[in-house]
Amino acid sequence: MGNLANSFRPYHPGELLKEELECRKISQKSFALKLGLPYTMLNEILNGKRPVSTDFALLIEASLGVSADLLARMQTSYNMQVARKDKKLIKKFNEIRKSCAIL
Repeated sequence: MGNLANSFRPYHPGELLKEELECRKISQKSFALKLGLPYTMLNEILNGKRPVSTDFALLIEASLGVSADLLARMQTSYNMQVARKDKKLIKKFNEIRKSCAIL
């Protein structure tokens, strides 16, 4: 049986929003303009290069009807998944586990 943990890719909430805009045939540039956001900021969120903030999530909820709570939970889940794969953190946690096991 394969190791599913290694094949799983975290899903950034921006990907969901990108799909939502595409389904509604809304361009990123026009959407950014309507929301008063810089296009580059929106594009970075939609491409998973920038996190979804609570303010942004609420803005999306008001404009598209996508739940701000869902977006915030997705961002937290994404952050946890990325952190759990961080090699420096894994090394640090393993060292902590060894030293705490002695206590």
